[in-house]
Amino acid sequence: MSDTQRELRRAFIALGYFTRVPIPEWVGWSPDELNRAARYFPLVGVLVGAVGAISLLLGAALWTPMVAVSLSMLVTILLTGAFHEDGLADSADGFGGGFEPKRVLAIMQDSRIGTYGALALGLALLIKFCALLALAELNLGLAALALVIAHAGSRASALSVMVWLPYARIEGATKAKPVAEGISSTEWRIGCAIAGLPLLLAWVGSPLTLLQGVAVMLTLLAVAWLAAKYCRRRISGYTGDALGATQQVAEIATYLVLCAAWV
Repeated sequence: MSDTQRELRRAFIALGYFTRVPIPEWVGWSPDELNRAARYFPLVGVLVGAVGAISLLLGAALWTPMVAVSLSMLVTILLTGAFHEDGLADSADGFGGGFEPKRVLAIMQDSRIGTYGALALGLALLIKFCALLALAELNLGLAALALVIAHAGSRASALSVMVWLPYARIEGATKAKPVAEGISSTEWRIGCAIAGLPLLLAWVGSPLTLLQGVAVMLTLLAVAWLAAKYCRRRISGYTGDALGATQQVAEIATYLVLCAAWV
């Protein structure tokens, strides 16, 4: 297998892991390859954000901005299978309902949603909707751009947590989701570079000033740092659910920063 084919396979592995998009059978599956595919996690975010942006623009051509934003959110959730939203809900239940690390991890493994999870999920969707609607009512192009920037950048935040922390293994778990472990600094740098491309293009195209771009990057870094610090204190590492929660918080934070800059 050539280097190009190998990298293409890893990109497909990342796409198949984070979305419901069917991938070719020849790609297969390998935990080791998942680790090496980590560099493409933000690229999946670019694709998800782009699909959401296109849905927003098409929806706005037929309906009001409110309907268009709702449809774009629905499309991205269907595309990812609510992968990260599920992580947010499970993390909220675990961190909110547990005190000892083992108990926190055990609650995260429970597929049932509790009060903390329901509240976190509901509020997250509400804030996303309000922020995107504010942008869409100002300028549809800016709202579409925000979707791509946020989806790409938020996955870089989750990738940062994976670099900074060890994986918090759950004792006795038989149905734990596969999670990439031991991400190298090279994978992290490549992933961050991919995540930064939408920001760079937005700056070159002028919708985003240099100061606003820096504000977004610092926000994504701050979310990752705070998430890593919190997870280290509570469970001495990260889990797939914690990464999903990090992605969701980083995505929301990006929308809020862009709203503050543009609205």
